[in-house]
Order: sequence, then C-alpha cells, then structure tokens
Amino acid sequence: MKLVGRSGKFHVSRSVHHKTYFYITATKLKFLELKAKRTYRFIVFKIEEKQKQVIVEKVGDPSQSYEDFAASLPADECRYAVYDFDFVTEENCQKSRIFFIAWSPDTSRVRSKMIYASSKDRFKRELDGIQVELQATDPTEMGLDVFKSRAN
Repeated sequence: MKLVGRSGKFHVSRSVHHKTYFYITATKLKFLELKAKRTYRFIVFKIEEKQKQVIVEKVGDPSQSYEDFAASLPADECRYAVYDFDFVTEENCQKSRIFFIAWSPDTSRVRSKMIYASSKDRFKRELDGIQVELQATDPTEMGLDVFKSRAN
C-alpha cells in the first residue's frame, strides 16, 4: 500500500488499477467535535466516488436515539458511521464508547462494497479515539444488543 499526502488529500493505492482519494479535514473536525465536545450522537459518512472523497452526510444531535441513528443508514448503500454510545456499568457508573460502524448491506452494489472495504482502515485511522469497531451487512449485526455486549 502506498500513501501520499497532497494538500489535505490522501491517495491510497493498493494496486496500479485501484485508487481512492480522501479529503479528511472536515470529516475529522466533525469527529473531534463528537469525541471532545459531545456535540453529536452520531455521524454518517459517505464516499463521494466522483469527487473521490469522504464527506459528512448526516449528523445526529445528542438528544437523538439509537433508532434515529439506525434509520439514517440507507438500506441499500454502504456508509461509514461513528456512534457515541452511553451505557451504565454493573458498578452503576455512567460510561461512553465511540463505535465505528462499517455499514455494507448485502443489497448494495459490488463496486461500492469494494471501495468501502478497501478504504476503511485508512479512513478509520484518521479518526483517533475509536474504541469499538463493528462491521454490519444487515441491521441485526448492529442492533442495540450488539452495542451493549461490545461496550464492556
């Protein structure tokens, strides 16, 4: 894998024929707001293939629920997302975990699945502070029960 930085854009090349570009500044800033300021409950990211960059598609304010988050993911298109999951431990302590979700539904286009899969690790590395990663192809693989079991 080859990584070359060019004025805010990162070029990741796995082979001569497959190249993906990232523009990470705005997406990273939104993530830092979620992490440090808890400005958002979740962020949904989309790869814009024509512009060859990752953009913020949707943000959820802190009052929004897990159901709001799940409803914001398209049924037939891939996305990346981060979710700030609050929970209470067995010792009755309020805690939070930041989840990274690679959403790749079975019904999405094969090309889209390939682009998201090959770009995931590089994008996730830019989001310093991810505590748990989930990969989901249908809603049951990222249900609230999965979040609860993976949070501890």
